[in-house]
Amino acid sequence: MSLFESNPSTIRIIFFTTVFILLCPALARNPHIINFRSPNLYPEGIAWDPSAQHFLVGSLHHRTINSISDAGVVQTLISDPTLPVNTSILGLTVDRTTNRLLAAVHSDAPLPPFNALAAYDLRTRERLFLSILQSPNEDTEVQDGIETPTTRRQVANDVAVDFKGNAYVTNSAGNFIWKVNANGESSIFSRSPLFTRYPIDPNDPYNYSGLNGIAYISKGYLLVVQTNTGKMFKVDADDGTARLVLLPEELTWVDGMAVRKDGVVLAVSHKKLWFLKSDDSWGEGVVYDKIALDEEGFASSVIVGAEDRVYVLYGHVLEGTMGKVQGREVFRIEEVRSEKESGGQKVWILVMVGLGLAYFLFWRFQMKQLVTNMDKKTN
Repeated sequence: MSLFESNPSTIRIIFFTTVFILLCPALARNPHIINFRSPNLYPEGIAWDPSAQHFLVGSLHHRTINSISDAGVVQTLISDPTLPVNTSILGLTVDRTTNRLLAAVHSDAPLPPFNALAAYDLRTRERLFLSILQSPNEDTEVQDGIETPTTRRQVANDVAVDFKGNAYVTNSAGNFIWKVNANGESSIFSRSPLFTRYPIDPNDPYNYSGLNGIAYISKGYLLVVQTNTGKMFKVDADDGTARLVLLPEELTWVDGMAVRKDGVVLAVSHKKLWFLKSDDSWGEGVVYDKIALDEEGFASSVIVGAEDRVYVLYGHVLEGTMGKVQGREVFRIEEVRSEKESGGQKVWILVMVGLGLAYFLFWRFQMKQLVTNMDKKTN
């Protein structure tokens, strides 16, 4: 009599294990998609509030910051009528150390120039400060260290925060970074000539947009991406010196960025999401996955939410900037997964199941041998 014939339970274990292995892909959790409604919102920036377990989004057309629940319930978290009329709230970040919300505020033409960083207490929802972000000269721009006349207005775009409460705001028109300390005092932090060294295609539809997404790394530096060149820079958080991060490809039209707890950097454009990592503290990096996105939704920001899940914001901001402000009220936040990462997880599941099955069969075999030997001694 074989082992399987003498052990029906073993047959059952093998059967259910085989079924589990075959059904693993089917049992995988579907990506989390959050559709939410808010007329004329057109959110460009998104943040994750870990204390409330909600997403936070700004708006191109409203002086509000809204919270979005997992079920897509929209609530006005901040309404600030003291901001100039028709200002846009672009980049957002949560200062987890002090439980503050930081928001980059900007006014487009024909409104008067206005760029600021607003800080709000997430508990009381009161504004803590509004720091006006000044430019060295609104009538000039710097290219290779040389100032030339320009009519281009500055743009406070995205914001990151360090553990001391210092905020860093990118200027996507002027190609420099502001710094705002915990008390709301602002200064120009980094005007590295590296930010204007690389050629820009004059026919590129986004040639006007320079430094954009920014993230603080706990080792004491910032990573910032540049839309019109596809470059990534590593910026020292003490003195503002910058160096180019060597990548195997340009991050074409890159917009927002975020960092996971495992150090993986996520960079998003309206066309794709890149997964990047580095083994040398971002002297150079590799692209280990990239995922095509819904171009019509025009993804502008990426965030890491609960359980290190990655989400992109489809805010239709291109439509919002083209004056089509009456026709849309539905937007969405969508989870994006790396197939290469999830594939690795499935392999580990199969390996662990296989090892468990092998151990079980070995144990059953040993027990059978023990019973046989005991029967021999008894007889």
